[in-house]
This record gives sequence, structure tokens and C-alpha cells, in this order.
Amino acid sequence: MAEVTVKQLAEVVGVPVDRLLTQMKEAGIAGKNEAASVTEDERQKLLNHLKRSHGEKSDSEPKKITLKRKTTSQIKVSGAAGKKTINVEVRKKRTYIKRADVEETPVAEAKVQNLQAELDEQARRDAELQAAQEKQREEARLKAEADAKAKAQREAAAVAKPSEAKPAVAKPAMSKPVAPKAAAQKAPSAPTVADVSMAGNDAKQDRNKPAREKNFRSQDKPAAGRKGSGDGKRLSRKPGGREGAGNRRGGKPAQRGMTSSNVQAFERPTAPVIHEVGIPESITVAELAKKMSVKAADLIKVMFKMGAMATINSVIDQDTASLVVEEMGHTAVPMQENTVEDQLIESAGAAEEIAGEQVERAPVVTVMGHVDHGKTSLLDYIRETRVAAGESGGITQHIGAYHVETGHGMVSFLDTPGHAAFTAMRARGAQLTDIVILVVAADDGVMPQTEEAVNHAKAAGVPLVIAINKIDKEDADPERVKNELAQRDVLPEEWGGDVQFVNVSAKTGEGIDALLDAVLLQAEILELKAIPEAPGRGVVVESRLDKGRGPVATLLVQNGTLRQGDIVLAGLQYGRVRAMLDENGKPVKEAGPSIPVEILGLDGTPGAGDEFTVVSNEKKAREVALFRQGKYREVKLQRQQQAKLENLFENMQAGDVKTLNIILKADVRGSLEALTSSLLDLSTDEVKVNIVSGGVGGIAETDANLAVASSAIMIGFNVRADAQARAIVEREEIELRYYSVIYDIIDDVKLAMTGLLSPEFKEQIVGIAEVRDVFRAPKIGAVAGCMVIEGSVHRNKRIRVLRENVVIYEGELESLRRFKDSVAEVRQGMECGIGVKNYNDVRVGDQIEVFDTIEVARTL
Repeated sequence: MAEVTVKQLAEVVGVPVDRLLTQMKEAGIAGKNEAASVTEDERQKLLNHLKRSHGEKSDSEPKKITLKRKTTSQIKVSGAAGKKTINVEVRKKRTYIKRADVEETPVAEAKVQNLQAELDEQARRDAELQAAQEKQREEARLKAEADAKAKAQREAAAVAKPSEAKPAVAKPAMSKPVAPKAAAQKAPSAPTVADVSMAGNDAKQDRNKPAREKNFRSQDKPAAGRKGSGDGKRLSRKPGGREGAGNRRGGKPAQRGMTSSNVQAFERPTAPVIHEVGIPESITVAELAKKMSVKAADLIKVMFKMGAMATINSVIDQDTASLVVEEMGHTAVPMQENTVEDQLIESAGAAEEIAGEQVERAPVVTVMGHVDHGKTSLLDYIRETRVAAGESGGITQHIGAYHVETGHGMVSFLDTPGHAAFTAMRARGAQLTDIVILVVAADDGVMPQTEEAVNHAKAAGVPLVIAINKIDKEDADPERVKNELAQRDVLPEEWGGDVQFVNVSAKTGEGIDALLDAVLLQAEILELKAIPEAPGRGVVVESRLDKGRGPVATLLVQNGTLRQGDIVLAGLQYGRVRAMLDENGKPVKEAGPSIPVEILGLDGTPGAGDEFTVVSNEKKAREVALFRQGKYREVKLQRQQQAKLENLFENMQAGDVKTLNIILKADVRGSLEALTSSLLDLSTDEVKVNIVSGGVGGIAETDANLAVASSAIMIGFNVRADAQARAIVEREEIELRYYSVIYDIIDDVKLAMTGLLSPEFKEQIVGIAEVRDVFRAPKIGAVAGCMVIEGSVHRNKRIRVLRENVVIYEGELESLRRFKDSVAEVRQGMECGIGVKNYNDVRVGDQIEVFDTIEVARTL
């Protein structure tokens, strides 16, 4: 290359002139400008410098490297003269010689020679293949022309002599035995063609040659009459069909995605695939990864980078999932709020439509009425049991569900409490039922809870059947009951109404059959239907936490059949039915419409009144349950925040309000709801009842620790504390009380609230003294000589000075003397000297009133 200028070299290299000049200066080539010329030696020098600066080897690298190392250590040696220290020096030397240039040259030359030999061999075989193909094509062309000529001659002969057409057709068939011979003659050239196309697999091709020839012969047979002899057909197919393995099955290689070199033609898409990912309210990491078609590990990495710690089974909310999907380059499509529940309802409805036809079902009857009017006793007579005798206080405090096989057919009964605290439970009973039996005592008439039950039944649109109970008593007055109910728009049939009235006695059994007839008549009018083959659906009647069995829920099946092993979604809880029991505790395998059962296997205690449904798979049940739990939590937090904002100014004005903290544990969910509502209703402007925690099941250690932290009293309704909780209660002296009757809880909480009320103070006049004379003492001031005219005067109590019955001063006594002695008390009719503290304007005729302030306890 001739000499060039710096500018021209910069253009050739593709760098700015200034940068090239700087690099030349670093390489030791100084005194250059853009017009200066660059010699070949200078260019070589610049090139070596650039190689060294980029870490590449140059020609000036050392061929031999010597490493030297020197270490010094000390050794302590004990001898006759004592211990002495000897210094030891160790020197090491190692030389490395670069042998790559010497050793690599023969190896490289051998590799080049081998590669050249392979290329020459490949070229020779390609030439042989091309020659063989040309020869085969020429032979095939000549054969085809000969076949065409022979065929034309045969057709002409057949037209001229029809009788000779038969031998003419049979003539090609005579050439069939020649086909193996022709194949055998062509056999030496076939391995060469196959070896080239299959990249040198000689042995494999030799083994497979007979099979390939057989395959060609089998393919040629149908076309023998059209193309001529099989030999010509085989020769015509070999050149085009032996290039790729796919040709043996017929068809072009490109159509099956295979090239002639047996390599897959399809390629991985280079552009990223963007998915539209539908995101529900909550989703697990594994499900989200599946929707995006990515590995869960990659998704978790992205979440870690975003600051969200998660595992493959973690449940994330919709907002988090949307951010992750967008971060990974996909499109997030948030699903509607109730999409999950709507899909569940649609699938359940479709399953019911497919299941089968509707059949008649038994009625569900709820027994309602005022407390102590005989509801449970009436049911006991029907069921022939003794439930009422075993209830605390003789009153019902739970909803009980039973189904009874009577002589009139099967009937399911719900027994509700009659106490005022169980309003919500009675309302729920009215909504679950088909018919309401309203029990009214003939000697007591219509009471507040009776009227409330009528309103619940009307609100739920449920027909009433009135049972006038205790008809066997002497003071029974059924007509009075009819008149009182008629005033509340409940008219008997004999008075032109539509409500059946039946006189019964739970004690003697009078009228029970008539009552059951009335119920079944009403059921026939309602035409109650259900589909037994459909998946089970119904309502949670009650739930509790059993220590040995876990969450236990009482369900009433309204439609379909509930079976053991089904996956049940009940309110916020879900689970598989592990066991099913009837009301007598006997295990059952399935429960049809209108049958109440207890189930085990849910992950928590569902709320009483929640609907339950059987779900096809556990994944769907978990998804809906998590969605409902999140929604419930949001509503709860929103309600709390709203209450805080609304009461902010009221709390500021009211000042300090006393709070009674309570931790409440009950045996069943319905009782917990009733107790919570009743206790919160006791709150006043001065004392608030705060339920710190409420739950179903025994009192545990965590409840006791919470009571210590919140200074709460603990109440157990039909439950007990375990050993750990009792130890904390005794150590911390927490107030813990057990109850079995709801009246007692309400009364005791009222007393506790009364103790928190601010006390009232009342003034009580103790005595009155009249001023008869005033004396002046130099040290004391004015001393009033008085006569006690009423009560007694005490030195340590407060006084008022009255002039003409008007208070002119209020304060304390400084001294009280009788003659010259200081006394604590002077009674009525005695004279005394009184010194008023910080007041000297006492006159004759004034009255000194002595009073005391006493504390008066308040009640709610």
C-alpha cells in the first residue's frame, strides 16, 4: 500500500482525524498533522499499539517467563544452651516457555490437510451423483418415448383388430418379472446416490436398500398401466425422490417443513408474542404465569425486582397482577368485579338445567313465636323427643333443624329462639322456610316477639299457620288470640281470611294431627319442586367450631343433592365434605332437597344465613372464596373509616367516653351474632360497649393474651377456656365469666357498665347556725358568736354564709370553739364561736349553713 495522509487513513479506518492523531501520539509517532503522510512502518507501529491497548497479542510478546519467590520463616530449637531461634530462607524459581507456536503448527497443518481431503472427496461424490442423475434422466426419457411409441402402436392395432386387443393389454404385464432384474442391474449405482444424500451413512443405507426398493415397487404397482413398466417408473422416481427422507411417503419435502439436508425448516418466532391476560380480583402466581405462557420462576424474578416477595402459590390482588403483566410486556385486561361469582351462578344454573326434571319435595317449616309459648315442646311431641328439658334456662338459644317422617309425609322443621335478642336469627329462619308455624299461647295472647314474627313472615312472603298452644289450661282463651291477631291483619279462614288457625296442646298432643294436615295442605298449594339430580344448593342454618372435628356447619339443602366428597362453597368459606351427619348424629352419604345435615371439612365457620353451593373443582371454589373475603374486608374497613370520620367531631365535643372492652366466645355462629347485637345495643352516650374480638369455639391462649393487651373482660357462652388460657387468666387476674343463658350476660354487662358511669354528687345540709353577736380578735379577725338551731356544725365541712336567705359567701371554717376549747362538732341548741376562713364581713342575723357532698351511684 502506498503512502497516505493522516486524513485519508482516518477516512479509511472510519475514525475522526483528532482521535487518530491522539492514538498516533500514544504509539510514539509524534509531529503529525492531517496533511502529513504516514509510512508503512508507522502504520504497522500504530497497529501494534492498538492491539496491545485492546488486549491482543503482538509479535513482541515474551517467549519465556521466569517466576522467583523467596520466603523466610523461623524455627525454635531447644539445645543445651536453651532455646534458640534459627531463620530459614526458602527460594523457589520456575520458568515457563511458550511452546504454542512450535506445537500448534503441525496440528494446524494436519487439520488443513484433512479438511482439504474431505472437500475433495465431497466434490468427487457430488460429481458422481450428478453424472448418475443425468444418466438416469436420459434413460428415463428414452424409456418414456419407447413406452409412448409402443402404446400408440397397441392402440392403433386395437382399433384395427378388436380381437387382438386382449393380448396387447396383457403384453406389459409380461415385463413385470423383469423388474427385479432391472433393479438388480441398477443396484451398484444406488448406494452412491444414497450415501451422498444421507451425508455418508453407508452402512445404514446398505441395510435399508431392500426395504426402499420394496417400497418403490409397492408404490409403482397402481401406476403400471398408465406409465408403462415398473422398471421405468422406478428409474424416473429415484432422482427426485431419494434426496430427502420424507419422499418415501410421497409428497414434496418443502410441504412437510423438511429441507433436503434433513433439517427442520420451521424457525422460532423472533418477534415477542403479546398476550391479553384476563385478571380476576385475586389470582395465584402459578395461574398468572400460565396465562402469560411464561415460567413461574421468571415471573417470580420479575416480582422480586419490583419489590413484591412471592412464591408460586402466593395469591396476589388484581392491581399487583396488572403491574406485573405490563412489566413483562403483555396486556392486562381486568375482569369485572363480580365476574367470578357470575360465572359460578351461570355454571350452577346450566348444571341444574341439564340435571333432570323437577319433582315434588317436602316442605321446610319454621316454628316461631314468643319466648316460653311452647315452640320446642310442640316440636318435641311431633318428633317424640325431649329437647326442651335439656336446654339452658328452658329456652331455645339456637336454630335447630330436624326432618320428621310423619304419617302425613316427610316435613323438615326449623326451631327458632323466641327471646328478644334473637331477632336476626328469627328473620333468617323466616327467609329459609316455605311455611311458618306461629305458636301463640292461649293464656298469654299476642306478645312483642309474636308480632315481630308476623312481620318477618310477611316480609319474607311466607304463608302462616297459627298454632294456638296450651289449649289444655283453664285460663286458655283462643278467641282472644284470634282477635289480637286480626288487629294485625292475620285473619282466620272462618272470618274470611286465608290463615289457618289450629288449637293444639304440646302437653297432651291435642290437635297435632290437624296442625300437620294444615301444613301439608299449605305445601300442596305452594307446589314445592326440586331437581334431585342437580348439584346441591341451599342455606347455612348454623355453624360452630368443634374442638375435635373442626368447623361444623348445619346446612339445609334446598335443591339438588349434597353428597360426601363434594366441594362446597359456603359464604366466605370452602372445602370438601369429609363427613355428613343427620340431626341425630348418624353418618349419611347424601342429602336430598329439604334435608338438613351437618357437614365437616370447611376451612372455617360460615355465617349463618349464607348460601352454599356445590362447585365442580376446588380451584374455582378457592377463587370465589378469596374474592368474597377480599370484598368483605374492604367493606369492613370502609365502614370503620366512615364511622371514624362521622364521629370525629362528636368525640371531640363529648370528651372522654368510657369504653367497656369485651372478648366474646360462643358455641355457634347464630348465638354469637345475637349476643354481639344485644351487647352493642346497651351502649349509651357515656359508656360504649366495644366487642374487641368475637368468635366461635373454646377460649384459647390467644384470646387471653388479647384480653391482657386490651384490658377486656372475657365472656364464654356455652364454651370453656383451655389450660393455657386459664393459666394466663389466673396470672394476670383477668375477668372471665361463663354463661349458658343470654339473660345473665346482658344483666352482668349492664352492671359493669353502671360501674363505669361517672357518679352523681348531691349536697346534703348538715346543720345551720345563727349569728347572735360578732367579736373582733386581733389575731383571728371577726369571730361570730352563734347558736346552732338545726342539725350540727362540723369543723371540717364546707359552709355558706346566708344573709336574708341569699348566699353571699361559700368557703370553709377556720375555727370552731365551745367556750375556750377547740371542738370538732357542736350540736343543736348549743352556742359556739365560729371563725370563717378568709371572710370578715359577718354580721348579726346572718346564717351559717354547713353542708356535705355525697356521691350517688347511677344506673342505666
